[in-house]
Amino acid sequence: MNRIDRLQAILIHLQSKKVVTANELAERFGLSIRTVYRDIRALEEAGVPIGAEAGIGYFLDDSYHLPPVMFTSDEACALLIGSKFVEEMSDEQTKQCFQSALFKIRSVLSGKQKESIDILQNNIHVVGSQKHNDNREKAILAIVQKSLVEKKCLCVHYHASYNNGKSERKVEPIGLVFYGNNWHLIAYCLLRNDYRDLRVDRVLSVEMLDEPFTQKNHITLDDYFSRSMGTDELHKIELLVRRSCLHHIKESKYWYGFTYEEEYSDEWCKLSFRNADLMGFSRWVIMGGGDIRVLSPVELKDQVNAIIDELMVVRNSSNE
Repeated sequence: MNRIDRLQAILIHLQSKKVVTANELAERFGLSIRTVYRDIRALEEAGVPIGAEAGIGYFLDDSYHLPPVMFTSDEACALLIGSKFVEEMSDEQTKQCFQSALFKIRSVLSGKQKESIDILQNNIHVVGSQKHNDNREKAILAIVQKSLVEKKCLCVHYHASYNNGKSERKVEPIGLVFYGNNWHLIAYCLLRNDYRDLRVDRVLSVEMLDEPFTQKNHITLDDYFSRSMGTDELHKIELLVRRSCLHHIKESKYWYGFTYEEEYSDEWCKLSFRNADLMGFSRWVIMGGGDIRVLSPVELKDQVNAIIDELMVVRNSSNE
């Protein structure tokens, strides 16, 4: 990227956020901090009203606005691909808002760019296994996002899988994460006085309360997952998987918290996982038959053996 293009990109970045740090610009554009300072000074000399506050960052004067931004063909196509993921992986309200924004973006594209988008529209699909259940229609994700912005508590009715029980919880959200083919609400639970990971598809109903967060500063999502990796909330699981079976689980293993793979023998590989739901994980292991063996933890071995014993009882009773 030449310097003129970079200065324009930095200006667009400045307008995209309320405050931008020099480190953020340096990381995005692969620059040294000194070069960022020089680029900011060049923009100021060109008449761009950039404010700065020590220890906080740079910001544009509220009265300053860039002319309408034009998109390249590659950028427009990238937005189309993004819309396909939003359509499959988000709730109904988010999908409608994104589609509305996409129509506005398409309105400023050139004729050739619009033609490219029209060609790709029907030739790119994201096929996911997310269930189109009532939770999508309830716009749970939208309510959680509003709670995050306004820092208001949520009242959540939740169905836990480990004991098949239902509970009502008052929580303070810290973020939304998509992993294991599901959206997860990471929140501070006022009932447990600790942070919890709640799967959105297990939320029966949610309501934003007119109550502010009790804590001013919650931990970040990165801090939460770093902490979770060192606690019992996520079990450390080790399996032996026959090499001939690896291609059967090449995708599904990521849904169950796969972390890394190691060489074990000519016939077996050792796979490591992090997962909080041993019951669900044990059922997945059973599907592998004799091609998957549990090394640890003992609780998972016991769970798998219990399922096998139950299956044998059912088989024997059906043969009588």
